[in-house]
Amino acid sequence: MYRALASTLLALSLPIALSAQERTEFTDYRLDNGLRVILVEDNSVPIVTVNVWYDVGSANERTGRSGFAHLFEHMMFEGSKNVANDEHSSLIQRAGGTLNGTTDEDRTAYFETLPANRLNLGLWLEADRMRSLTITTENLDTQRNAVQEERRLRIDNQPYAGAFLASTTMLYDSTTCFPYAHEVIGSMEDLNAADATDVQEFFDAYYAPGNATLVVVGDFDEPNARKLIRQYFSDIPGRDTPRSPSCEWSVGTEAQETVWEDPLANLPMVLVGFRTPAHDHNDAKAIQLLASILGGGESSRLNRALVRNAQSAVQTASFSAQHRHGSPFTVLAIANQGVDAATIADQLHAEVARLITDGVTEAELEKAKNSYRSSDIFGRQTTFAVAQNIQHYAHFHDSLAEMYTDLDGYMDVTADDMLRVARTYLARENSLTITVVPATVAETPVP
Repeated sequence: MYRALASTLLALSLPIALSAQERTEFTDYRLDNGLRVILVEDNSVPIVTVNVWYDVGSANERTGRSGFAHLFEHMMFEGSKNVANDEHSSLIQRAGGTLNGTTDEDRTAYFETLPANRLNLGLWLEADRMRSLTITTENLDTQRNAVQEERRLRIDNQPYAGAFLASTTMLYDSTTCFPYAHEVIGSMEDLNAADATDVQEFFDAYYAPGNATLVVVGDFDEPNARKLIRQYFSDIPGRDTPRSPSCEWSVGTEAQETVWEDPLANLPMVLVGFRTPAHDHNDAKAIQLLASILGGGESSRLNRALVRNAQSAVQTASFSAQHRHGSPFTVLAIANQGVDAATIADQLHAEVARLITDGVTEAELEKAKNSYRSSDIFGRQTTFAVAQNIQHYAHFHDSLAEMYTDLDGYMDVTADDMLRVARTYLARENSLTITVVPATVAETPVP
C-alpha cells in the first residue's frame, strides 16, 4: 500500500554517514510489556525514521480468512483513540514527513521518516494505534473495499499478474503449507466474509507489544528517545505471543505443468517455479546468487540467450523470494512476436539444465557477488534503509550481530556450492511450469 508517498521518499533522498561505516552501532532492549526496541543514533542529517514491524504476515492466516494481514495494514490508518480516521497520514505530512506500510508473507511493517525534531510525533502515533486501534464495521467496510480495488487494479486487471502469483503459491500444498499456498492480498470471497469480530480477534492476537519490534534510526538523543518510548509504549498491555505458523514441504519428485489463460496478455509468457529452502538454510545464499546469474540484468544468462541471441523473448527475469519456511525460486520469459510458448518453455528449461550440467563460471560468480555487495552497501545509505535492514536481522536471523558477518557468507560461496545447489533445487522434477497464453489462443481453461 502506498499512502502519502511522493515519487521519492524523503528518507531515500538524504544519505547519512552510516553508508561509510563497517559496523552499524545499535542499542537493543525490551520494555516490560515485551516490546523490542532497537536504536541507531546518527546525527549527520536532521531526520529520523520510526519503523515498526509486527511479526505477522499472510503466513499467519487461516483457511477462509486469507488477506487479513494485508487488510490490517490498511485498517491501521483508520484511526485510534486519540487520532481520527486518516489523521495519522495528515499529521505526518504536515510535519514534513513521509509514511507507508507494507505486508508480505512473514511480517507487516509501518514506518515514518520525519524531521528530527518531530520524533515524538512518530512515536506517539505508532503507540496510539498499537494501544487502541479503532475497529468498526464502517472502517472495515471502507478498507475492505480499498483492498478489493487494489486487487482489481494490481492483479485482476494486469496481464500476467495472476499467473506470476500462482507460480509461487501453487508450489505449496494448502493442506501442509497453507502459509505460502495462498496470496498475500487474499481472495475476494475471504475478504467479503470478514466481519469486525474477526478483525478484532486478529488485532488482539498479533498487534501486541511482544509481537512487535520498534526501530528508530537517525538524529536523536538516545536518553531522550528512551524517555519518549517509555512514556508512549510502556503502559500498553502485554499479551501472550501467538504460535508461529508451520509449513511442511519437500523438494519435488515429479515435474508439474499447467496452462494459464490470460485475457489481458498480448504475448505468451512462461514461468518456471522451484521449491527452495527457508531464508536461514545453508544453501539460501547460493540460491540468491543463482537468481542473479540466471536473470539479474542484461548480462544475465537468460537475457543473453533468449533476448539477445535467439531473440525469442522480449523480457526475462529470475527471482528468489526468501521466506521463513520455504522459498519460491522463479524464472520467466515473455515471448517475442511470432514465437510460441512451447519454444520459450524449451529454452528456459534448457538454460536451467545447462546451469545444472556445467555450473557457473568464476566470472559469473564474481559478478553476482559484486552485485550483492553493492546492494548491501547502498542499503546503509538512508535512515529508512538502515531501519529496514535492522528489522530484517531482528526478524529473520538469530542475532543482530549477523549483520556484521552475513555479507562474508555470500562472498564465501564457491562455484562448487553453486553447482550442488542448482542440481538439488533446480532439477526438472522440482519444477512447476505455467504457460500463459492470450485468451484467444488458449487451448486449456484456467486451472
